[in-house]
Amino acid sequence: MRRPDMFKLLHLSDLHLTPPGVALHGLRPDMQLECCVSDILVDHADADLCVVTGDLTHDGLPLAYHEVRRQLMRLPMPVHVMIGNHDDRTAFRSVFPEACAADGFVHQVIDTDAGRMVLLDTHEPGSAGGRLCEVRLAWLRARLAESGSDPVYLFTHHPPVRVGLQRMDAICLRDAEALMAALLPFRERIRHLFFGHLHRAVSGTRRGLPFSGVRGTSHQIALDFTTPHVAPVSFETPGYGVVFIDTDSIVVHHAEIKPQR
Repeated sequence: MRRPDMFKLLHLSDLHLTPPGVALHGLRPDMQLECCVSDILVDHADADLCVVTGDLTHDGLPLAYHEVRRQLMRLPMPVHVMIGNHDDRTAFRSVFPEACAADGFVHQVIDTDAGRMVLLDTHEPGSAGGRLCEVRLAWLRARLAESGSDPVYLFTHHPPVRVGLQRMDAICLRDAEALMAALLPFRERIRHLFFGHLHRAVSGTRRGLPFSGVRGTSHQIALDFTTPHVAPVSFETPGYGVVFIDTDSIVVHHAEIKPQR
Protein backbone atom coordinates (compact mmCIF):
# COMPACT_ATOMS: atom_id res chain seq x y z
CA MET A 1 0.00 0.00 0.00
CA ARG A 2 1.03 3.62 -0.37
CA ARG A 3 0.75 6.72 1.76
CA PRO A 4 -2.19 8.86 0.62
CA ASP A 5 0.12 11.85 -0.02
CA MET A 6 2.35 9.87 -2.42
CA PHE A 7 1.97 9.19 -6.12
CA LYS A 8 2.66 5.56 -6.95
CA LEU A 9 4.11 4.72 -10.37
CA LEU A 10 4.91 1.31 -11.84
CA HIS A 11 7.76 1.10 -14.37
CA LEU A 12 7.85 -1.99 -16.61
CA SER A 13 10.14 -2.59 -19.56
CA ASP A 14 11.46 -5.09 -22.07
CA LEU A 15 8.59 -7.56 -22.30
CA HIS A 16 9.96 -9.08 -25.54
CA LEU A 17 6.72 -10.89 -26.25
CA THR A 18 6.61 -13.46 -29.00
CA PRO A 19 3.36 -14.93 -30.33
CA PRO A 20 1.68 -16.91 -27.52
CA GLY A 21 3.45 -20.20 -26.83
CA VAL A 22 6.69 -19.30 -28.63
CA ALA A 23 9.83 -19.51 -26.46
CA LEU A 24 12.71 -17.01 -26.38
CA HIS A 25 16.06 -17.94 -24.81
CA GLY A 26 14.33 -20.99 -23.40
CA LEU A 27 11.74 -18.83 -21.61
CA ARG A 28 8.10 -18.03 -22.34
CA PRO A 29 7.82 -14.22 -22.43
CA ASP A 30 4.02 -14.40 -22.35
CA MET A 31 4.11 -16.45 -19.15
CA GLN A 32 6.74 -14.13 -17.64
CA LEU A 33 4.48 -11.14 -18.30
CA GLU A 34 1.47 -13.00 -16.93
CA CYS A 35 3.37 -13.59 -13.68
CA CYS A 36 4.32 -9.91 -13.56
CA VAL A 37 0.74 -8.73 -14.06
CA SER A 38 -0.53 -11.19 -11.45
CA ASP A 39 2.13 -9.96 -9.02
CA ILE A 40 1.02 -6.37 -9.54
CA LEU A 41 -2.63 -7.29 -9.02
CA VAL A 42 -1.77 -8.78 -5.65
CA ASP A 43 0.70 -6.19 -4.35
CA HIS A 44 0.40 -2.97 -6.35
CA ALA A 45 -3.14 -2.64 -7.70
CA ASP A 46 -3.31 0.72 -5.87
CA ALA A 47 -0.74 2.32 -8.21
CA ASP A 48 -1.77 5.55 -9.91
CA LEU A 49 -0.07 4.86 -13.22
CA CYS A 50 1.96 2.27 -15.12
CA VAL A 51 4.46 3.11 -17.88
CA VAL A 52 6.06 0.42 -20.06
CA THR A 53 9.27 1.70 -21.67
CA GLY A 54 9.49 -0.34 -24.84
CA ASP A 55 10.59 -3.59 -26.40
CA LEU A 56 7.03 -4.75 -25.98
CA THR A 57 7.72 -7.51 -28.49
CA HIS A 58 10.83 -9.31 -29.68
CA ASP A 59 10.17 -9.26 -33.43
CA GLY A 60 7.43 -6.65 -33.87
CA LEU A 61 4.75 -9.19 -34.81
CA PRO A 62 1.06 -8.15 -34.64
CA LEU A 63 0.09 -11.33 -32.73
CA ALA A 64 2.61 -10.43 -30.03
CA TYR A 65 1.22 -6.89 -29.72
CA HIS A 66 -2.30 -8.26 -29.32
CA GLU A 67 -1.01 -10.46 -26.49
CA VAL A 68 0.68 -7.45 -24.84
CA ARG A 69 -2.58 -5.54 -24.99
CA ARG A 70 -4.64 -8.44 -23.68
CA GLN A 71 -2.39 -8.94 -20.67
CA LEU A 72 -1.92 -5.27 -19.78
CA MET A 73 -5.68 -4.69 -19.90
CA ARG A 74 -5.90 -6.80 -16.72
CA LEU A 75 -4.30 -3.95 -14.78
CA PRO A 76 -6.71 -1.56 -13.02
CA MET A 77 -4.59 1.61 -13.31
CA PRO A 78 -3.97 3.61 -16.52
CA VAL A 79 -1.22 1.91 -18.58
CA HIS A 80 0.85 3.78 -21.17
CA VAL A 81 3.13 1.88 -23.54
CA MET A 82 6.21 2.93 -25.53
CA ILE A 83 8.34 1.24 -28.19
CA GLY A 84 11.97 0.17 -28.32
CA ASN A 85 14.43 -1.13 -30.86
CA HIS A 86 12.80 -4.59 -31.05
CA ASP A 87 9.43 -3.07 -31.89
CA ASP A 88 7.84 -2.18 -35.21
CA ARG A 89 6.13 1.20 -35.28
CA THR A 90 3.59 0.24 -37.96
CA ALA A 91 2.52 -3.00 -36.28
CA PHE A 92 2.41 -1.22 -32.92
CA ARG A 93 0.16 1.52 -34.29
CA SER A 94 -2.32 -1.06 -35.60
CA VAL A 95 -2.86 -2.39 -32.07
CA PHE A 96 -2.19 0.73 -29.94
CA PRO A 97 -3.39 3.66 -32.10
CA GLU A 98 -4.12 5.78 -29.03
CA ALA A 99 -0.41 5.85 -28.10
CA CYS A 100 0.74 7.63 -31.27
CA ALA A 101 1.02 11.38 -31.81
CA ALA A 102 -0.16 13.19 -34.93
CA ASP A 103 3.38 13.20 -36.34
CA GLY A 104 3.45 9.39 -36.30
CA PHE A 105 5.89 9.00 -33.42
CA VAL A 106 5.00 7.10 -30.26
CA HIS A 107 5.33 9.94 -27.81
CA GLN A 108 2.82 11.48 -25.49
CA VAL A 109 2.31 13.64 -22.41
CA ILE A 110 0.48 12.51 -19.29
CA ASP A 111 -0.40 15.23 -16.80
CA THR A 112 -0.80 13.76 -13.30
CA ASP A 113 -1.07 14.87 -9.69
CA ALA A 114 2.71 14.37 -9.43
CA GLY A 115 3.50 16.48 -12.49
CA ARG A 116 4.01 16.01 -16.22
CA MET A 117 5.13 12.62 -17.54
CA VAL A 118 6.78 12.92 -20.98
CA LEU A 119 7.10 9.68 -22.98
CA LEU A 120 9.62 10.05 -25.79
CA ASP A 121 10.02 7.81 -28.86
CA THR A 122 13.70 6.86 -29.43
CA HIS A 123 13.04 4.03 -31.90
CA GLU A 124 15.10 4.13 -35.11
CA PRO A 125 14.06 1.47 -37.69
CA GLY A 126 16.90 -0.86 -38.58
CA SER A 127 19.05 0.17 -35.64
CA ALA A 128 19.49 -1.38 -32.20
CA GLY A 129 20.59 2.01 -30.88
CA GLY A 130 18.27 4.91 -30.22
CA ARG A 131 17.84 8.19 -32.03
CA LEU A 132 16.19 11.56 -31.46
CA CYS A 133 15.74 13.44 -34.72
CA GLU A 134 15.09 17.19 -34.76
CA VAL A 135 11.32 16.60 -35.11
CA ARG A 136 11.26 14.67 -31.84
CA LEU A 137 13.59 17.09 -30.07
CA ALA A 138 11.42 20.03 -31.13
CA TRP A 139 8.34 18.21 -29.82
CA LEU A 140 10.13 17.63 -26.50
CA ARG A 141 11.24 21.26 -26.17
CA ALA A 142 7.68 22.43 -26.82
CA ARG A 143 6.25 20.10 -24.20
CA LEU A 144 8.81 21.25 -21.64
CA ALA A 145 8.21 24.93 -22.40
CA GLU A 146 4.44 24.65 -22.07
CA SER A 147 4.55 22.74 -18.78
CA GLY A 148 4.92 25.92 -16.72
CA SER A 149 6.20 25.24 -13.22
CA ASP A 150 5.07 21.62 -13.10
CA PRO A 151 7.61 18.90 -12.22
CA VAL A 152 8.63 16.80 -15.23
CA TYR A 153 9.51 13.10 -15.49
CA LEU A 154 11.02 11.82 -18.74
CA PHE A 155 10.66 8.26 -20.09
CA THR A 156 12.73 6.79 -22.95
CA HIS A 157 13.57 3.29 -24.07
CA HIS A 158 17.25 3.87 -24.76
CA PRO A 159 19.47 5.13 -21.92
CA PRO A 160 20.96 8.60 -22.44
CA VAL A 161 24.00 7.52 -20.46
CA ARG A 162 26.75 4.90 -20.73
CA VAL A 163 26.68 2.38 -17.89
CA GLY A 164 29.81 0.27 -18.47
CA LEU A 165 28.15 -2.70 -20.21
CA GLN A 166 30.11 -2.56 -23.46
CA ARG A 167 27.57 -4.01 -25.88
CA MET A 168 24.67 -2.04 -24.36
CA ASP A 169 26.69 1.19 -24.34
CA ALA A 170 27.30 0.66 -28.07
CA ILE A 171 23.52 0.70 -28.67
CA CYS A 172 22.37 3.35 -26.20
CA LEU A 173 20.83 6.69 -27.25
CA ARG A 174 23.20 8.14 -29.83
CA ASP A 175 21.71 11.63 -29.50
CA ALA A 176 22.22 11.76 -25.74
CA GLU A 177 24.05 15.11 -25.91
CA ALA A 178 21.22 16.67 -27.90
CA LEU A 179 18.76 15.35 -25.33
CA MET A 180 20.79 16.84 -22.49
CA ALA A 181 20.90 20.18 -24.31
CA ALA A 182 17.09 20.15 -24.52
CA LEU A 183 16.67 19.20 -20.87
CA LEU A 184 19.21 21.36 -19.08
CA PRO A 185 17.36 24.69 -19.47
CA PHE A 186 14.54 23.04 -17.50
CA ARG A 187 16.75 21.15 -15.05
CA GLU A 188 15.13 22.67 -11.96
CA ARG A 189 11.84 21.04 -12.89
CA ILE A 190 13.06 17.71 -14.31
CA ARG A 191 12.90 15.33 -11.39
CA HIS A 192 13.81 11.96 -12.92
CA LEU A 193 14.70 10.11 -16.11
CA PHE A 194 13.30 6.58 -16.52
CA PHE A 195 14.48 4.14 -19.20
CA GLY A 196 14.61 0.47 -20.18
CA HIS A 197 16.72 -1.39 -22.78
CA LEU A 198 19.41 -2.60 -20.34
CA HIS A 199 17.43 -5.44 -18.73
CA ARG A 200 19.09 -4.44 -15.46
CA ALA A 201 18.25 -2.38 -12.39
CA VAL A 202 20.54 0.63 -12.58
CA SER A 203 20.55 4.16 -11.19
CA GLY A 204 22.72 7.25 -11.05
CA THR A 205 22.89 10.83 -12.30
CA ARG A 206 23.91 12.58 -15.51
CA ARG A 207 24.55 16.33 -15.48
CA GLY A 208 22.86 16.36 -12.09
CA LEU A 209 19.70 14.68 -13.40
CA PRO A 210 18.80 11.44 -11.58
CA PHE A 211 17.95 8.35 -13.62
CA SER A 212 16.90 4.74 -13.15
CA GLY A 213 16.38 1.68 -15.32
CA VAL A 214 14.66 -1.61 -14.50
CA ARG A 215 14.96 -5.30 -15.19
CA GLY A 216 12.97 -6.76 -18.05
CA THR A 217 9.90 -8.86 -17.45
CA SER A 218 11.52 -11.41 -19.78
CA HIS A 219 15.22 -12.33 -19.80
CA GLN A 220 18.00 -10.20 -18.27
CA ILE A 221 21.41 -9.01 -19.49
CA ALA A 222 24.37 -10.29 -17.46
CA LEU A 223 26.41 -7.90 -15.31
CA ASP A 224 29.38 -8.31 -17.65
CA PHE A 225 31.67 -5.30 -18.12
CA THR A 226 34.20 -6.97 -20.45
CA THR A 227 32.36 -8.65 -23.36
CA PRO A 228 32.35 -6.11 -26.22
CA HIS A 229 30.19 -7.41 -29.07
CA VAL A 230 27.36 -9.41 -27.52
CA ALA A 231 24.90 -8.83 -24.71
CA PRO A 232 25.15 -12.03 -22.63
CA VAL A 233 21.70 -13.25 -21.65
CA SER A 234 21.15 -13.84 -17.95
CA PHE A 235 18.40 -15.80 -16.26
CA GLU A 236 18.22 -13.64 -13.16
CA THR A 237 14.80 -13.00 -11.69
CA PRO A 238 12.66 -10.67 -13.81
CA GLY A 239 11.28 -7.54 -12.21
CA TYR A 240 9.83 -4.05 -12.47
CA GLY A 241 10.04 -0.72 -10.69
CA VAL A 242 7.74 0.56 -7.95
CA VAL A 243 8.20 4.32 -7.64
CA PHE A 244 6.91 6.57 -4.85
CA ILE A 245 6.81 10.29 -5.58
CA ASP A 246 6.01 13.15 -3.25
CA THR A 247 6.92 16.83 -3.16
CA ASP A 248 10.47 16.36 -1.87
CA SER A 249 11.49 12.79 -2.74
CA ILE A 250 11.43 10.03 -5.33
CA VAL A 251 12.07 6.47 -4.18
CA VAL A 252 12.52 3.64 -6.70
CA HIS A 253 12.06 0.07 -5.48
CA HIS A 254 12.90 -2.93 -7.67
CA ALA A 255 10.30 -5.67 -7.31
CA GLU A 256 11.13 -9.25 -8.19
CA ILE A 257 8.49 -11.26 -9.96
CA LYS A 258 7.26 -14.05 -7.73
CA PRO A 259 5.65 -17.27 -8.95
CA GLN A 260 1.95 -17.03 -9.67
CA ARG A 261 -0.25 -17.46 -6.62
